[in-house]
Amino acid sequence: MELEAASLAEEIAGLVRFVELWFQRLLLASSLWQLAITVSVFVTAALLRRWVAPKTHSWMRGLEGRPKWQLRALIVLYRRMQLMIFVVLMWSATGMMRAYTIFPSRSSILAMVATIATAVFLVSLAARLIRNQFLRRVVTWGLWIYVTLYFLGLADPAQRFLASLAIDLGGFRLSALAILKAAVVTGMLFTGARVISRTAAHRIEVNRDISPSVKVLAVKIMQIALYGATFFLGLKAIGFDLTGLAVLSGAIGVGLGFGLQKVVSNLVSGVIILLDKSIKPGDVISLGETFGWINSLGARYVSVVTRDGKEYLIPNEDLITSQVVNWSHSNEFVRLDIFFGTSYDDDPHLVRKVAVEAAKSVKRVLSFRVPVCHIVGFGDSSVDYILRFWIRDPVEGLTNVRGAVFLALWDAFKEHDISIPFPQREVRMLAEDGRPEAAVSD
Repeated sequence: MELEAASLAEEIAGLVRFVELWFQRLLLASSLWQLAITVSVFVTAALLRRWVAPKTHSWMRGLEGRPKWQLRALIVLYRRMQLMIFVVLMWSATGMMRAYTIFPSRSSILAMVATIATAVFLVSLAARLIRNQFLRRVVTWGLWIYVTLYFLGLADPAQRFLASLAIDLGGFRLSALAILKAAVVTGMLFTGARVISRTAAHRIEVNRDISPSVKVLAVKIMQIALYGATFFLGLKAIGFDLTGLAVLSGAIGVGLGFGLQKVVSNLVSGVIILLDKSIKPGDVISLGETFGWINSLGARYVSVVTRDGKEYLIPNEDLITSQVVNWSHSNEFVRLDIFFGTSYDDDPHLVRKVAVEAAKSVKRVLSFRVPVCHIVGFGDSSVDYILRFWIRDPVEGLTNVRGAVFLALWDAFKEHDISIPFPQREVRMLAEDGRPEAAVSD
């Protein structure tokens, strides 16, 4: 323990001496001139930014019809306008100093500042690939610090200092440098995995040769594989022994299997649904009183959107164990039935013909699958009929097409003087001797 403390003190003392020598170099006359030029360039860049920014903003607001990625790129560059101007001016000043002097030391600080500023600018652009704002800030500041230390020549002393800050966990030595490297490697791997996942998912989604359920399954498997590999590679980067982790994960898996039975059941049910293709995004289903179309298939639940805009999250297990009506499982054709009745005075042959023509007049009713109308009974007050017709877009709703057919029937019956009777009753009044006295119809 005492040796580690002494080694840590030596590393700190060496780092302090290195920084002192670096600052003593800055106090030279040529270095002061270069610092003055750097400050002047910074002020000039700020003034130019205040003059150019309003004009650039007005020009950007006038752009129309451009792709979204171009507009996003312009916004990113607009927010870094001062840094861009500073980089251009610094490299210009460095070039002028090198042109008018034969001593490289008189432009070394200018070149170093220009290089650091360029690296900072490129890091800020590359960090835009990270969507999470907090993680983006952490990565950005971490890379800025590393770039600055690297070009100042302080990277090696800083690495030795971080390596000396360590603790022993049994036979495993965990240092601050190892943790920092693991965080950087894991962050880069997760960013790369996200980019690859998004690109591959887009390619899979636009492939028309793959069914929707297989698309979802392929994307889920790819994401699990990529992010799982990223996690284990991050652990490997700090030298963690994955053999012990395998034993520990097995024990944890047994415990989770008992405690999270429902969650595991939903996960397995989700995989089964994707494999057997019983439902897929876009299908119209009925489950109990819920009627709607499949919006998305998740690992734990299925999103079903109804006609009134409500979104139900139905566990995958319910879709496996319950009776589900899939209106568009094997094909998109759906047959609908509506019932109506007409007066006994109306010709049933005419009624059937008029009903079929009325159904054909509705836009969503299929004409190549001819509607049919049949008598299903003789009621107390009317002759009862059933009208059957087909549609191929149940996702657009069923109640509205039924209503359109009923309205077409109403108009057609009015045109052909076909009546829809109301219930009729006959009441007979008996006299005291039991003979009928009068009859009242209702």
